[in-house]
Amino acid sequence: MAGIKTIIGLSFVLAIGFLLVILSAALFHSFLTLLVVATYVVAPLPNWICGRAANPDDFMESSGSGIVDFGRFLTGFFVVMGIALPCLLWHSAQIAGGAAVMAVAGGLLIYGTIISFTMFFQEEQEF
Repeated sequence: MAGIKTIIGLSFVLAIGFLLVILSAALFHSFLTLLVVATYVVAPLPNWICGRAANPDDFMESSGSGIVDFGRFLTGFFVVMGIALPCLLWHSAQIAGGAAVMAVAGGLLIYGTIISFTMFFQEEQEF
């Protein structure tokens, strides 16, 4: 069971992540780095949707895990895209190197916080 200290700590880390991404856009005058926030916010959605759609029947445990694997693939794609997009923008001289580093660091903090929230506040299944 997660307590109030966990919520406050994770909120603080999430705020630092958003601050890094916003500062990478504002300090270097290129708002293309804000696309990282969109990729990290969308990243957990395929896992959640495919996890819900994988086993609609509680009595059958032998259903295939193809849809779960597809959700994990899409989540991995979005996480890698959140890292690769600032690197690609830096390589094509659309953003500065410092903005790319700040965007990647902030994006990883955002995604790590989202994953931590889901781990700490996961409902336990009783069977």
